[in-house]
Amino acid sequence: MILLFKNCEVYTPEKIGRRDVLIAGTQIVAIEPTIEIPVGISCKVIDVSGLKMVPGLIDAHVHIAGAGGEGGPATRTPEMQLSHMLEAGVTTVIGCLGTDGMTRNVESVLMKVKALRQEGVSAWMYTGAYQVPTPTITGDVGRDIALIDEVIGVGEVAISDHRSSFPTTDELIRLTEHARVGGMLGGKAGIVNIHMGDARTPFNPLYKAVEISELKLTQFMPTHCNRNDYIFEDAKIYGKTGYVDITASSYPYFPEYEIKPSKAIVALVDAGVPLEHITMTSDACGSLPDFDEKGQLVKLEMGFPKSILTELIDTVVQEKFPLEKALKVVTSNVADILKLKAKGRVEVGKDADVVLFDENFDIVHMVAMGSMMVENKKALRKGSYEK
Repeated sequence: MILLFKNCEVYTPEKIGRRDVLIAGTQIVAIEPTIEIPVGISCKVIDVSGLKMVPGLIDAHVHIAGAGGEGGPATRTPEMQLSHMLEAGVTTVIGCLGTDGMTRNVESVLMKVKALRQEGVSAWMYTGAYQVPTPTITGDVGRDIALIDEVIGVGEVAISDHRSSFPTTDELIRLTEHARVGGMLGGKAGIVNIHMGDARTPFNPLYKAVEISELKLTQFMPTHCNRNDYIFEDAKIYGKTGYVDITASSYPYFPEYEIKPSKAIVALVDAGVPLEHITMTSDACGSLPDFDEKGQLVKLEMGFPKSILTELIDTVVQEKFPLEKALKVVTSNVADILKLKAKGRVEVGKDADVVLFDENFDIVHMVAMGSMMVENKKALRKGSYEK
């Protein structure tokens, strides 16, 4: 299909003003003040005057094949549905396993990645789980990354958490070095996604690993950095050298602990953290548990990808943060850190993943890999078993 969007207010994420955007096949092929289609060429032309075109959002931490189980078998969470991505403006997800690397397996995440690709969106995954030694497909995280197209890194590996296997510094170094070499061999990020728990001084294991090795802090992607006030204060320091990921979906359920993501983004920038070091993910379809001082489960919730869109909007509307800067946290920053070279930007030669918002930030149109997924606020696609 050839699509021509006329009169867009384009954010690449940088604001470049009104443009026409031409999509052919799976790519953006032209961005010009005016584009005219030659007579005889079949093209769908849509006038989108008054709408903002932005890159499709990238949600880089989603339990796409389900997760959870901290409260027993009945608390295992279901798989993510395609509709969850479409309502969130998310065109790319990175799947992960999570807490349960014992009764679930990495292969199921891989098959869900393949399923989402068949349904028309983009997906990759992390190999591994909370535990170290961590489950893999080929027997080694480096081999998984180097040999399997869909695998770009390792995670989420838990530290500073009562559910962690408390890897030693040597174990963490070895895991990360294998991931790095696998990434080099496979042309991938080879990054290690780190689940940050509630322990005090939670970044210490990462500092120690870097101190006695040749690794750098940018080899890690620590997530849940807004889960409480003290980890967030530490993140303001850590983020000046390493990456910090804000979790969006848990805030509505745990406002007494969590730093609201929209506020966290602005506070990190105000503290001197480079904007390019900040990302925001949903942790969707993962369980969101609350434990008491005895370690007993007292509350369990589940998040959805739409949380990153909600917090993106709040960052702009409530925190008065420029849209072109807020967008980077869920588009270009993620693409750069994870080496997704065709993602994260509205540019010629990039994948045709775009979202068009109205003045209320409602999704009017959405394109993933060149195909219309939402048109005039109506979803055109559903997952295989969605009604």
